[in-house]
Amino acid sequence: MQKSILQRVPKKLNSDAGFIKIVAMTSMLIDHVGYVFFPYIPEMRIIGRIAMPLFCYGIMMGSIHSKNLFRYALRLLVLFLISQPFYMLALNHRISEMNVLATLLLGLIGIIGIQKRKYGSQFWLPFICLILAAAQQMDYGWRGVLLILLMYLTRNSRGGMIALMVSFCLYWGTGSSEITMLFGIRIKPALAPGSFLYPVSGMFFSFLRLQCMAILSLPFIIFSTNTEVRVPKLISYLMYPGHLLIIWLLSLAV
Repeated sequence: MQKSILQRVPKKLNSDAGFIKIVAMTSMLIDHVGYVFFPYIPEMRIIGRIAMPLFCYGIMMGSIHSKNLFRYALRLLVLFLISQPFYMLALNHRISEMNVLATLLLGLIGIIGIQKRKYGSQFWLPFICLILAAAQQMDYGWRGVLLILLMYLTRNSRGGMIALMVSFCLYWGTGSSEITMLFGIRIKPALAPGSFLYPVSGMFFSFLRLQCMAILSLPFIIFSTNTEVRVPKLISYLMYPGHLLIIWLLSLAV
């Protein structure tokens, strides 16, 4: 059994879980602070795009290393329930809009189905998770669940992970806002439709969209950092609801 588990551990991707958690939590905090207090600073939202792919990657890695997947899923469920009120208060969401932990939980359940392979669970359970994520509004929705599942399927190939992230981020960005300015400088030139540079400019800047910037998370996934930093489990689990609570309280004070 131990040998089969070791064979599933990605050899070509970053296994520095503590460092990845710190980067994911930091970029998430910057994103939410920017969303609530500094919506006019696009750089904070761009940095925030790093967080979700790293959380998805963390779920994938956790599904490999966890000794008890059902207990892991239960912890995510409890954390989701605890976080939902703070998610609604801090980020101004309705009760019908679920926080990102619902997305991460469904991704994990889909992976469990693939791993267990009971009664064809590797097919129907991921499908059900995707349907649920599409039917119920939640942060990142079925796209987030799909990214987790695809990360698990490409976990043993660095090239596969790179191709996945590039294609997924380009697709992800099609419905997001366009990035036209950085650090107060306009990066998209105002060209007349008749200009010979107009088609080239339109083609290039069609990829420069907010959600496409999730590609900035790729180096943290494919390059080993080996910092050996450890993040206590209590901090890992309390960070999400805790930072939302603080943001809400600060917004009341401001």
